[in-house]
Amino acid sequence: QVQLLQSGGGLVQAGGSLRLSCAASGRTFSRYYMGWFRQAPGKEREFVAGSSWSAGNTYYTDSVKGRFTISRDGAKNMVYLQMNSLKPEDTAVYFCAAKLATDQEYKYFGQGTQVTVSS
Repeated sequence: QVQLLQSGGGLVQAGGSLRLSCAASGRTFSRYYMGWFRQAPGKEREFVAGSSWSAGNTYYTDSVKGRFTISRDGAKNMVYLQMNSLKPEDTAVYFCAAKLATDQEYKYFGQGTQVTVSS
């Protein structure tokens, strides 16, 4: 079982920055992909960014490329999402997520944290 505990988020003006953090525990994470998802009101949850834990490959949805950065600290089992140049359409509940590299979909999710971007 993997436990993911998120922190960060909040209210920020358009153009501002926020950093989300996710602490992972319960497993050896070298084989896990870590990611971030978000769900806006009335919309389905969508993939935002992902990273292989050991290889360092990163992936982003088109709408956040160049603005968001996913990173991880293997020594601390931490994953981060640095969000810059935030837009009102980035407003959503953000979820940290984890899966094995062999899994089709992300299996484990954090509790979610609200990010609100005002115009």
